[in-house]
Amino acid sequence: AMKINQDTVLQGQKVTLVPYTAAHVPRYHEWMQSEELQRLTASEPLSLEQEYEMQQSWREDTDKCTFIVLDSARWPGQAEESCMVGDVNLFLTNAEDPTLGEVEIMIAEPSYRGRGFGKEATLMMMSYGVRSLGITKFEAKIGQENEASICMFKKLHFEEVAVNSVFQEVTLRLDISDQERRWLLEQTNHVEEKSYTELKQPPGVLET
Repeated sequence: AMKINQDTVLQGQKVTLVPYTAAHVPRYHEWMQSEELQRLTASEPLSLEQEYEMQQSWREDTDKCTFIVLDSARWPGQAEESCMVGDVNLFLTNAEDPTLGEVEIMIAEPSYRGRGFGKEATLMMMSYGVRSLGITKFEAKIGQENEASICMFKKLHFEEVAVNSVFQEVTLRLDISDQERRWLLEQTNHVEEKSYTELKQPPGVLET
């Protein structure tokens, strides 16, 4: 079950990945009102109540692994909601093949785009998928007009394998050979895995 990451924090240089909780929903909901993000993520706007239900179901879902992307320079230290820059997901879409993960990244805050935040978050999620979930193949499905995202995945060694002209979507793929695995772990060897419960404790709470 994907509750595997409910207490997992992955701390990188630019980004910190934390589990998607109810506290993140209002900001997430605000993002998804943007027509541009709806188009890029091929999603419909939901009501705030629906967004809370969605968060709950994602948390319970066995074939999704979701992290909220925070700005490492600001968290821990500031309220999580104000440090949110996007989200990263891994979907285990193929029941026949549990080693295949579909990766999806959204940097929702425009001021954070094009600065390597999406790249680091994606590498961290892939490394987590390889280490903790037994993933050996990744796919990414991206709208054809989203050139920045396609370009980023190609830099991460993904290759274009299909174009769907109906959905105007490109599918990219990366098989994790031993060599790719070494490369991925090298790219993420600075990442620290921590406990969310412990990090959320305000400093001083544990001292008597």
